[in-house]
Amino acid sequence: MLARREYSRLELERKLAPLTENPDEIPQLLDDFERRGWLSESRVVEQVLASRRRRFGAQRIAHELREKGVSESAVAGAQQQLKDGELDAARVVWRKKFDRPPRNANERARQVRFMQSRGFALETVLRIIKHGGDDD
Repeated sequence: MLARREYSRLELERKLAPLTENPDEIPQLLDDFERRGWLSESRVVEQVLASRRRRFGAQRIAHELREKGVSESAVAGAQQQLKDGELDAARVVWRKKFDRPPRNANERARQVRFMQSRGFALETVLRIIKHGGDDD
């Protein structure tokens, strides 16, 4: 499993639990994997950031990391990296989906909802919509 992609400790524990007769052995096995360098929380964070950063906002990626069982300190570090590039990522997503400013209140609300569902902060979304995705 570890050859295909990086797993967090919690994810791997969930995958291994149905395959063992003694679930008490799993934490020891995972500790051994960490000592050998086969299991790494920082690599999980890097992989998620690399695969999600261009399509989703900081809030959604942070939520995904928490679901994977990544520690809060690692999530906080990732959020800081994500916030630095969030405006550019939001521009790309907005241009791909809409590419023009909203013409009325309903269209504006639809664009805001879509961007927020992708995990972008409201202030970032409003800034993008206000300027039509152009650099300000």
